[in-house]
Amino acid sequence: MLLSRAKPASGPATVEEKEKKKKKLPKLEDFVGARDYTGAVTLLEFERANKKNDIQTAMWIAYCYFHLGDYKRCLKEYKEITEMKGAPPEAWVYLGCTMFFLGMYKEAEEACGKGPTSKLQNRLMFHLSHKFNDEKKLMSFHKNLQDIVEDQLSLASIHYLRSHYQEAIDIYKRVLLENSSNGGSKKEFLALNVYVALCYYKLDYYDVSQEVLAVYLQHFPDSTVAINLKACNHFRLYNGKAAEAELKNLSDVCSPSFKFASDLIKHNLVVFRAGESALQVLPPLIDVIPEARLNLVIYYLRQDDIQEAYNHFKDVSPTTPQEYILKGVVNAALGQEQGLNDHIKIAQQYFQLVGGSASECDTIPGRQCMASCFFLLKQFEDVLIYLNSIKSYFYNEDQFNYNFGQAKAATGNYKEAEEIFLMIQSEKMKADYVYLGWLARCYIMNRKPRLAWELYLKQETSSESFSLLQLIANDCYKMGQFYYSAKAFDVLERLDPNPEYWEGKRGACIGLFQQIIAGHEPRETLREILAILRNTGNAQVEYIIRIMKKWAKDNRVSVT
Repeated sequence: MLLSRAKPASGPATVEEKEKKKKKLPKLEDFVGARDYTGAVTLLEFERANKKNDIQTAMWIAYCYFHLGDYKRCLKEYKEITEMKGAPPEAWVYLGCTMFFLGMYKEAEEACGKGPTSKLQNRLMFHLSHKFNDEKKLMSFHKNLQDIVEDQLSLASIHYLRSHYQEAIDIYKRVLLENSSNGGSKKEFLALNVYVALCYYKLDYYDVSQEVLAVYLQHFPDSTVAINLKACNHFRLYNGKAAEAELKNLSDVCSPSFKFASDLIKHNLVVFRAGESALQVLPPLIDVIPEARLNLVIYYLRQDDIQEAYNHFKDVSPTTPQEYILKGVVNAALGQEQGLNDHIKIAQQYFQLVGGSASECDTIPGRQCMASCFFLLKQFEDVLIYLNSIKSYFYNEDQFNYNFGQAKAATGNYKEAEEIFLMIQSEKMKADYVYLGWLARCYIMNRKPRLAWELYLKQETSSESFSLLQLIANDCYKMGQFYYSAKAFDVLERLDPNPEYWEGKRGACIGLFQQIIAGHEPRETLREILAILRNTGNAQVEYIIRIMKKWAKDNRVSVT
């Protein structure tokens, strides 16, 4: 039987066709479908360089730059397109979207107004109204939103921006549910899991955020936004080093041309490294990443440059709880540093606004705000109500314990206050006069005056050490701990020959003498009392010393 020649002849031809297919250049649709916008824009620029400079090519180039996050290049493209003859009217709306992402809100509104009425135009104007804080316009565009996915996602994002995170979660979950029940592709709406995770992050449910995020990362392990959010969760759940390790994965997978990812990595590394390189990295990002200004202000606060923190934030009108809280902190710090009561009142109002709001009153930051509000009002019993409710979350947090200890001491609970103050690890805090003063007072009230005196001995001579000495002298006198009161008043009198210090020293020495007579202090202490009294040139000294010596002689106590 003779074999057909058609079959063998077709074999090699099929292999050749396969080889040709392998060598064939990928099409634009292939790049876009694979989210390879760098490859897509390279192909398009090549085509444009080869005389294919039509509107369609320019529109695709602008589209790719937009999705790469290179909004400045995208802006240039859309501006050129709008000047072309026969440019599509919707290019004005796309130009408005690009300007919106660059923070050019007024220009975005003008460009959007030149485009045709459409669902996208309504969504953009809806977001611009939010940026302009124009509630009337916001509600007007809100009425035009329809029950379609794009409009509902736009509404969810506004809920998110207004800190209505639960409302945003409800919309995202409904969209996911409707899509799956209608037989839609689960992969098509998979990114909504990132938005849900972001809302849970904002609600402080970091572990829940991680679980939801994992669903998306299984399919797209190289996602910039998802990896960044995972790093932020690690920062909240663990520490900066764990977060930085996650961001390393992001820097490894990111294309150098992806500017947004680059800026995000730089910004978050500053936060994870506790402000390292903040002054080099954050200022250029203020108009790119919303949190950059907040973190720059926080950096200045941590450096005790309160005036600079205030200067960077004084013209910002707060819109989110975080901004209100930071405004309160900056005003409180400035008011306390410079003795400006107006700033302290403003801070108290900001804290009360956040702590009393329905969305924040039961959150940890909300309770911290109410505690801060009452702290500034010096209502420490109320401070403790709020701090006690959240202390389990801040067991080893120095800043929390610093405030908690002060509130405990201010309400007379010196034993617990002492324990809390001693938990603080920060050397900077432990060198602060407020800390030293409160700890010294706790020691004295807990009948440990020697420890308070040792705190003073470790200090260098300064106005603060002088104030600490005054505190020890007066508090010890009040508590009947006359030995250390006498020592403190003696040093005070030598530093400043004020008659009040002599009177304090005289009273403490006589009080201590009385305790020796009653057998509450060792008799050997009398020798030190006499030495302290001899440091004064007051005429009364000789009379007091004579009486003490007579008693010592009568009771066979050696004072030489």
